[in-house]
Amino acid sequence: MNTAVLPAEAQEYIKNLEEKYQQAAAENKTWQIKYNALEAEYRLALFRKFGRSSERFDPNQQSLFDEQETPEAPAPPEETTEAIKSYSRKRPGRKPLDPKLPRKEIVIDIPDEEKTCNCGEKLTKIGEEVSEKLQVIPPQIWVERTIRPKYACKACEGAGDEERPAVRVAPAPPAIIPHGIASASLLAFLLVNKYVDHLPFYRQEKQFERIGAQISRQNMSNWQRQVYETLKYLFLLMKDHSKTGPVMRMDETTVQVLGEEGRSNIQKSYMWLARGGPPDTPVVLYQYRQTRGSNHIHEFLEGFEGYLQTDGYKAYVTAVKDHPKVTLVGCFAHARRKFFEAAQVTKKTGSAEEGLKYIQKLYSIERALRLRDLDDDAFILERKKQVLPVLAKFKKWLEKKAVHTPPGVDLGKAVHYTLNQWDLLIAYLDSPFLTPDNNASENAIRPFVLGRRNWLFSGSPRGAESSCGMYSLIETAKVNGLEPFKYLYHLFCKAPLAKTKEDWSALLPWNCKLEITDQ
Repeated sequence: MNTAVLPAEAQEYIKNLEEKYQQAAAENKTWQIKYNALEAEYRLALFRKFGRSSERFDPNQQSLFDEQETPEAPAPPEETTEAIKSYSRKRPGRKPLDPKLPRKEIVIDIPDEEKTCNCGEKLTKIGEEVSEKLQVIPPQIWVERTIRPKYACKACEGAGDEERPAVRVAPAPPAIIPHGIASASLLAFLLVNKYVDHLPFYRQEKQFERIGAQISRQNMSNWQRQVYETLKYLFLLMKDHSKTGPVMRMDETTVQVLGEEGRSNIQKSYMWLARGGPPDTPVVLYQYRQTRGSNHIHEFLEGFEGYLQTDGYKAYVTAVKDHPKVTLVGCFAHARRKFFEAAQVTKKTGSAEEGLKYIQKLYSIERALRLRDLDDDAFILERKKQVLPVLAKFKKWLEKKAVHTPPGVDLGKAVHYTLNQWDLLIAYLDSPFLTPDNNASENAIRPFVLGRRNWLFSGSPRGAESSCGMYSLIETAKVNGLEPFKYLYHLFCKAPLAKTKEDWSALLPWNCKLEITDQ
């Protein structure tokens, strides 16, 4: 319609209507974006609560119900003849029991009178029918009485030998907790139950009651703090060793601690974790701090030179600025997780899955190269040769998606996070000791997270500090191939005898592998 022939008032009226329409359309678009973001958050919340936690992704799996972003129909397949190979099926059955487990043989034989045939000939043994059943003995507790006879002279009552005491008795064997009932085996048992099997002390208290022992949870807590104080020098050696490797990995999580000075009991504190040291003798360290500030990161980085691999928390960027010899590296697992979550909540399939395919390709290349016997320089060259083309395509795809995807939706969050972290994410290419992700530290902090669900909080700051020490000992023992109970038992027996730095160094997990024996 030609509005030029209309009166001026009508033209003005139409113009106002067009402006209102455009304004309403813009508002509608804004509200639609907000609605889509809220709907995605709702779907993500449902997925986190009821969906599977595994982030495994099959690039060939297609959605049955969701819309496909690329609506082009595939070309009909050509008719081909394929020969189907025969296969052998494994018969289902029970796995054999570990041959390392001790065996006790019970022979059930037929009576002697049945070992003679009707013809009069003695029967010959031609084989055996063997079956195995796993037996268990409930936890046993006993009292170890140490008796030290005392001697004295009835004649002179010691007057004839002034240099020696009148009453002579053998010295008491050194113990990690002197003058107490807690033995090395009991302490190792308590701490493994709590920090490996996630049994709080109050539950262990009930368990001991059932087998006839009265051990209060308060005593257990006090013993733990005494052990921590005795082993403080060992923790200093572990901390120094953690800074001698080429890579340090860090993570942090919340912890609730009661009785903090000037703070409410409902305020969250933080458990910091660092995994470092040489690749063949790694160290896992825990530290409790009240805040999540970057100043705590300096404590781990002081004196360290190399790569620091973390998630995208900005405090790490701030801290590394003060350490020019430390190179910050990002974590592709966090980027992958964002794409994975976006794939679970979006109505359309295609975009998030495409991002996951790129990341999956990076991991496939990494796994294949790790299986090859390459020296460090050859490994780096070959990794860059295969990975850089994939990264170039991935970044081009991300930049294209960033233009058309709002940052408020889950896919937009994944795209913009990956782009913002890009330089840090690809920094792993420069070192053979780095991997695409920070999963090593996340795996180390997972036992603490699992335990937190059971014991909920630490009763005091001192208790939180000693818990850090116990987690550090146990997790460091595990990553060095030691069974936690055997290592703690060995450590608690030998620590009272340690006097010099060399004595303490011999008790570090990587230095006593050959000394760990059954008690």
